[in-house]
Amino acid sequence: MLDKLQSIADRYEKLSELLCDPDVANDSKKLRDYSKEQSDIQPTYEAYVEYKNVIEELEAAKQMLGEKLDDEMREMVKMEIEELSSKQKELEEKIRILLLPKDPNDDKNVIVEIRGAAGGDEAALFAADLYRMYTRYADAQGWRVELMDANINDLGGFKEVIFMINGRGAYSKLKYESGAHRVQRIPVTESGGRIHTSTSTVAVMPEVEEVEVEILDKDIRVDTFCSSGAGGQSVNTTKSAVRVTHIPTGIVATCQDGKSQNDNKVKALQVLRARIYDIMRQEEEAKYAGERKSKVGTGDRSERIRTYNFPQSRVTDHRIGLTLHKLDAVMNGDMEEIIAALTLTEQAELMEKAE
Repeated sequence: MLDKLQSIADRYEKLSELLCDPDVANDSKKLRDYSKEQSDIQPTYEAYVEYKNVIEELEAAKQMLGEKLDDEMREMVKMEIEELSSKQKELEEKIRILLLPKDPNDDKNVIVEIRGAAGGDEAALFAADLYRMYTRYADAQGWRVELMDANINDLGGFKEVIFMINGRGAYSKLKYESGAHRVQRIPVTESGGRIHTSTSTVAVMPEVEEVEVEILDKDIRVDTFCSSGAGGQSVNTTKSAVRVTHIPTGIVATCQDGKSQNDNKVKALQVLRARIYDIMRQEEEAKYAGERKSKVGTGDRSERIRTYNFPQSRVTDHRIGLTLHKLDAVMNGDMEEIIAALTLTEQAELMEKAE
């Protein structure tokens, strides 16, 4: 571990030199790439520097304990050794986590798709609640939300909504949200006051660069049409909405949020690339299906991952057995406790696999 940490420290210091080089400063691509690489390894570098300092202080304290000291000084040195030993263990645990294999998509923006599933209008209303939950969480993180497409029913729910969340690390936090979300409550459409169970599905995909998934013009068909809202009324009379079909795979992406046809085409292509990449990733993971599966799942949207029980103000994540009795707070975007628990579970699994 120490050899790996030293190589990371050497690379960090080399990058510092490169970033001060005038030739690099004048090359925007190199400047961006080196800055990102250094930023990625900075937490590990800083933890290693702190670890080395603690080890040096601990060795010095142990040497001092072997010298002739009065009782009071000896007790102080013993306390210092105890504190430094505890700090050493904390840093070793932190470094082990920092050295775990990192998902290459973790720093990326995400494209989120939410669809009302079982439950008709109530499922669509719950899909709108989930959209609000994620947008509020994004706001709390300082991220920017951009609506890309929406199919709204007469009650204001979403049959389907697609949006992008722009913010570094968005995928690392939200990748655990893919799956089926179940709600138990009395629907506004229920006159008898009975509790119903409905579901909405969520798919979280990393934003994909053009170089990662190349889409050739000859492989797509672009159709334009007039945007429409709830009930089918026309939102605008120009054919600004865009539907892009990827002919080799049959995958379709639509965008009608903006009034500019060109902007909608760009957004539709972003969704298309993300969907193609998602299928490629799932196919790659299927090759290793025989390996032990992660508790937090692989993003299969048919897997039931969480239940939101309104009568009991309860949220339960079934993958890790976590139950919180603060439904209102969660639905208002206070999701950090759930996400942190899922992250810790995945880290524990990775550490177990590495041993």
